Amino acid sequence: MARTVARVIVDALKDLGVQHVFGVVGDALNPLTDAIRTTDDLNWVGCRHEEAAAFAAGAQSQLSGTLGVCMGTVGPGSVHLLNGLYDAAKSRTPVLAICGQVPLAEVGSDYFQEVDNDLLFRDVAVYRATVSSPDQMPRMLESAVRTAVSQGGVAVLTVPGDLGDQELSDDRPARFALTRPLTRPDDPALAEAAELLNAADRVTLLVGRGARAARAEVLRTAEVLAAPMVLTLKAKEGFEGDNDFQVGQTGLIGNPAASHALDSGDALLMLGTDFPYRDWYPKGCKVVQIDTREEHLGRRVPVDVGLTGDVGATLRALLPLLKAVPDRGHLDDARERFAHWQEGQRRLADPRHERRWTGKLRAALDNRDHEIRPEALAAAVDAYAAEDAVFTSDTGMATVWLSRFVTMRGSRRLIGSYNLGSMANAMPQALGAQLWAPDRQTVAFCGDGGLSMLLGDLMTVRTYQLPVKLVVFDNRRLGMVKLEQEQAGLPEFGTELDNPDFAAVATALGLTGIRVTDPADLHDSVRRALDTPGPVLLDVLTNPEEVAVPGKPTVAQGWGFAIAKVKEILPSREG
Repeated sequence: MARTVARVIVDALKDLGVQHVFGVVGDALNPLTDAIRTTDDLNWVGCRHEEAAAFAAGAQSQLSGTLGVCMGTVGPGSVHLLNGLYDAAKSRTPVLAICGQVPLAEVGSDYFQEVDNDLLFRDVAVYRATVSSPDQMPRMLESAVRTAVSQGGVAVLTVPGDLGDQELSDDRPARFALTRPLTRPDDPALAEAAELLNAADRVTLLVGRGARAARAEVLRTAEVLAAPMVLTLKAKEGFEGDNDFQVGQTGLIGNPAASHALDSGDALLMLGTDFPYRDWYPKGCKVVQIDTREEHLGRRVPVDVGLTGDVGATLRALLPLLKAVPDRGHLDDARERFAHWQEGQRRLADPRHERRWTGKLRAALDNRDHEIRPEALAAAVDAYAAEDAVFTSDTGMATVWLSRFVTMRGSRRLIGSYNLGSMANAMPQALGAQLWAPDRQTVAFCGDGGLSMLLGDLMTVRTYQLPVKLVVFDNRRLGMVKLEQEQAGLPEFGTELDNPDFAAVATALGLTGIRVTDPADLHDSVRRALDTPGPVLLDVLTNPEEVAVPGKPTVAQGWGFAIAKVKEILPSREG
């Protein structure tokens, strides 16, 4: 019996193991959504905004390592997918977007809602094509999926509204050969890298997401070289817990110990990272970089030896060539500095801190109203969240507090818009995460600006009764922008948010809403939010004047901040 284009696509998705398709229904998608309706074990998740659908699909892909799928109907429905798809593309995770199009005979006539999808998605997609004949299937679908998976990117398949229910003359099923080879450099390149590392006295590792599958080999390398391990944010998951070598993150969200470990080394070994911030790389040291993508080698910092290959396979071949370093001074110094910094952070997160004289002095400068410290909120969530919780975080200060106060111990997972840096990602990514692992706790660190941008998809949480825990850092500000303005010597402008009572909004939508304004209520409220069955929104009013000091603050930043504060104070006095 002949099958339709829609049926071929939906059957193939089921055979691939896809369980959820995220999107907003629309006329051009009707044949596809109807095929999903009549297919067991493949579920349609109707979102309120296609951007949320794309974020959710990307989250499932990142967590599962397999294909995520979203759909948008003709014109605006497909346009709305763009931001979430850019996030998937920048995260290098495979996502298939199926987009509707006007009837085939009307393509190119400036028809109602017509958008050139192949042009629209040109920058974001590793594969994009429009189906113009039923007999192009399933070959075109196979190419789309293979390209997305092999290149770790977005594939966009556009289906005109009048083709979805047309039958194929060839009824063969779609076939996918999805394998990823493991490669390593040749022996002379490995020998060159080993010679450089063996000649160094103080080696520091910079470890990224691309090394997560090689945890054992990375730890063994750190042990042999007595090397402190600086982690990128995306490497927190996989390397932070039970690791006697790690010293946290570098960059604006980092800490002084990690910055010192980088600056004091005479050799840097980069493992699976394309850390983009050039100002935070050490100067004047030798660099060895291992990455599966040759175009990443030397892109951020000049490298002396670049090795193209899988991190695990490369380290397994490199380790026998490395000489054990007996002097652990470089490692011990970095770890001691890290422990000292962590102890200071724990004091800041203690709700009793402001009762002490040092806390009272600080509060007089930046928290006169004694509002809840965001550090304390993040630390409380860390204390009470499950050991296998899945965390998402909005870009900005919510990510800063998560990076510093939430530990990826146990089997915890972490995703965010850490390459694109989009707002509004945490809540929709939590939708995808919760559906991916319905029995695991999912906790979203939401900025108030990010949450309000896609607030409508709280109704998706309600509709599917997803037991996500949405923790809102409600400082009534676009906090990271405020900090950036002040560090540049500019007074705060345009960052203040006239927020509603988010807990009341959540309650009106059928979620459990909890609002916290008193620091004394913080721990009990966090515990209650995490223990309450079903979806919960915890709205915590946090101190809007909180400053996250970077790991290596500059005089210019401090001077700019002082100037900004003067500019902010003078107008208020004049008024």
